[in-house]
Amino acid sequence: MLELLSYDFFLRALAVGALVSLCASLLGVSLVLKRFSMIGDGLSHVGFGALAIAAAMNLAPLHVAIPVVAAAAFLLIRISSRGKMSGDAAIAICSSGALAVGAVILSQTGGSADISSYMFGSIMAITEEDLLLSVICSLIVIALFILFYSKIFAITFDGAFSKATGVKTELYDTVIALLTALTVVIGMRIMGALLISSLIIFPALSSMRIFKSFKGVTVCSAVLCEVCFLLGMEITCEADWPAGASVVIADLAAFLLFAVAGAVIKKVRKRSV
Repeated sequence: MLELLSYDFFLRALAVGALVSLCASLLGVSLVLKRFSMIGDGLSHVGFGALAIAAAMNLAPLHVAIPVVAAAAFLLIRISSRGKMSGDAAIAICSSGALAVGAVILSQTGGSADISSYMFGSIMAITEEDLLLSVICSLIVIALFILFYSKIFAITFDGAFSKATGVKTELYDTVIALLTALTVVIGMRIMGALLISSLIIFPALSSMRIFKSFKGVTVCSAVLCEVCFLLGMEITCEADWPAGASVVIADLAAFLLFAVAGAVIKKVRKRSV
């Protein structure tokens, strides 16, 4: 991997991947605890459809994908919060529909050869414009998460109580969904539509095997996500595997390791009591 650091495309991939990993890990804790973790998967498929449309119209991919995915996130939150349809059903409809539209558009416009890079990601896909936009979006996500940390914590653990005390729970749910949309879009280029949601789910679930506090899980999730991303990139360099798949394999290995460690710690605590 050290040899590749001299190439601009690899440095761009590392920068975008590190930022996306941090954003995904921060948001993933709240999404997993609220049982809404699959929104990342649904939004990534919407992003795939948006990227296909951008490719067909010869437009900048992120310029099209960001507003489309943000609108889908807002729509999903509204539908589920008003009880017109369950969250899982709404995500399934958006996910399968957008995926089908994207596949048809790419096949009809001669872009079927690029489907693999859209689906599984490619470290070659990150342009300088993508990097700049990704840095801006990532800083927005991180800044808003820090700014609304206390509110996100409150609605994550007890939305009904928070609403009763005057907290605008729907507003902050929407903020979380929109931040997730930004994270999914900027991460799709390197992770792919089918794998980006793993950055949201795996680190949070792994951290919960050992840590119990919201802060502890969040910090551990952020560190773990960054470590797994770097390990995944190392695997990509050594084995020539797709970047997104390599990162997911590193995340899966970490989850299994944390699950075993969590079980051991639990047994030790029981014996000590």
